[in-house]
Amino acid sequence: MTQSYRVAILGATGAVGTELLALLEQRQFPLADLKLLASPRSAGKTLTFKGETLPITAVDEHSFDQVDIVLASAGGSTSRAWASTAVAAGAVVIDNSSAFRMDANVPLVVPEVNPQAAASHQGIIANPNCTTILMSVAIYPLHQIQPIQRIVASTYQSASGAGARAMEELKLQTQAMLQDQPAIAEIFPYPLAFNLFPHNSPLNQQGYCEEEMKMVNETRKIFGVPELRVTATCVRVPVLRAHSESINLEFAQPMSVEQARAAIAQAPGVKLVEDWSANYFPMPIDASGQDDVLVGRIRQDLSHPCGLELWLCGDQIRKGAALNAVQIAELLVEKNLLKPAMAMA
Repeated sequence: MTQSYRVAILGATGAVGTELLALLEQRQFPLADLKLLASPRSAGKTLTFKGETLPITAVDEHSFDQVDIVLASAGGSTSRAWASTAVAAGAVVIDNSSAFRMDANVPLVVPEVNPQAAASHQGIIANPNCTTILMSVAIYPLHQIQPIQRIVASTYQSASGAGARAMEELKLQTQAMLQDQPAIAEIFPYPLAFNLFPHNSPLNQQGYCEEEMKMVNETRKIFGVPELRVTATCVRVPVLRAHSESINLEFAQPMSVEQARAAIAQAPGVKLVEDWSANYFPMPIDASGQDDVLVGRIRQDLSHPCGLELWLCGDQIRKGAALNAVQIAELLVEKNLLKPAMAMA
């Protein structure tokens, strides 16, 4: 007897929502029922799942009746508006927005790093920010060998981080500039084609943007080290899909490159990509569409005897968002932390 579960995707028409749909099919998640929810402007549209056409309905106060799991990917304001309704109806919400990540009562989970945190949920589990997820999966194997003392991260973030419309805007800007036409920016504040700029999220008084502070605060929470020294510089680059990150790690004692390389090669959710003779290391074009975070160019930090440098690329829509959410749902099923809807023979 295999248990099955009733799932709703909130924000089904977005880039992450459609990826959630594809992953539920690809990973053969045990479904008893599937609801596709979105804003009223998307109501009446359809999406395909396992060869069947499923309707998209506008979310309302009854949308979460008879639902076990809500995979939410519709943005913070939508999550704040509907999460309590879903929990009251008996569902567990796995939320991809930043709405609940730093709530002390809400677990912030990366299954390869802190799966035990999921057991303490009170109806909501938060999916971390994409850059935080990708970095956490890559460096946690090293943290297990020897606690990390300090992290310096520089990110090179693709258009996909701002959604499907941003990806389309980058394509249109590129076409325009190749035809000597002006690049029109509507989703981003500045043209992204043939350009880059610091992440455009709001700045705090210290000069750090919201995206950078997500990496600082979320990494501390996921690792369970409130005083972990983390700093980040986040940059938007003209790449369609998959983020890249340059990571500098400081340990209390030296860690050899060989030890780090062996740990990453054996860790779940990551793939070591290094061909030193060809100068071939992770690239976003290779990471796009992949579940694993690609890690490589592991080397000693010449400026610090206890420092290591590494480079990573990961698909922002998959592991950075949708895949991590589905893996959390799978974790809840595996650990029997959800009430099954029905039994399938």
